[in-house]
Parts: sequence; structure tokens; C-alpha cells
Amino acid sequence: MSKIEWQLKHFDELNPKEVYELGALRQEVFVVEQDCPYLDFDRLDYECWHLLGWDENQDLVAYVRIVPQGLTYPNEVSIGRVLTSQKVRGQKLGRVLMKKSIEACQELFGKTNIRISAQTYLLDFYNSLQFVSTGKEYLEDGIPHTEMLYKYQSV
Repeated sequence: MSKIEWQLKHFDELNPKEVYELGALRQEVFVVEQDCPYLDFDRLDYECWHLLGWDENQDLVAYVRIVPQGLTYPNEVSIGRVLTSQKVRGQKLGRVLMKKSIEACQELFGKTNIRISAQTYLLDFYNSLQFVSTGKEYLEDGIPHTEMLYKYQSV
């Protein structure tokens, strides 16, 4: 895996290039690759934290949006818009990205549980990171999803 430079920024701290790059990568993955025409920039971004992973060429190759409690779920923080660029797939960067996301949630919000909306085909991946299905399954933009919960565990 190539060396990744990680940045965690609130929306207000992002510069125009970073906003453009995260938007372009989210469109590339969610709208084009997954063929889901939906409003990706849903106005939640303004209140969220953004974890960005840049490769040695300064290309954005990994990204998540960390959503504070009360915006998506009333009682939990959430991790969403989880993605890696096609150019780094298969290098286990998604696992690193999620571990860093969980750490960022704890750093930003303290000892907290994390609720996610996982694409159902990725249940085993998220289970391996200690997320557990809540049993709530649904279609979102035509893709099967399952709600999952990570319960804070002191290490």
C-alpha cells in the first residue's frame, strides 16, 4: 500500500480544493460506479467532520464523513460516505480507513457508540471491525443496506 497522509477536518476547515476533491470522489464512487443518481451533497456536510486520505501524488484515495449525534441518528454518532478510490482497491485501505474513522469518533466525541448504514454485501467486513447488525434492513437508492452498531469498548 502506498503511503497515505490522513487529515481530519470539520467542514469549515476544508479549503475549496478539498471540497471539490471529496465531492468528485463521492460522485465517482456512489453516483457513477454504483449507478445511484441521488443528491450526495445533502447539506449535512456543513456540520460534519471529514476524514481524507491523500496518496503521494496528492490524489484523494480514501474518505469518510463523520456525522455528529442527532443529525442522522438521535443517540449515536455515525460514519458514512465510506469509500476508497478504484486505484487503491484491494490494498486493505478500507480497513485502515474505518479504524481511523472509529478512532476519530472517539477523539472527537468521547466514549461513544457509532451507528452506520452499511451496504449489506459488506456485513462481514463491518462485523470484522466489531459492528453488529441491528436487524434493520432496507433499500437505499436501490441498494440493500443494514443498520449496524459499534458499541464503545475501552481498550
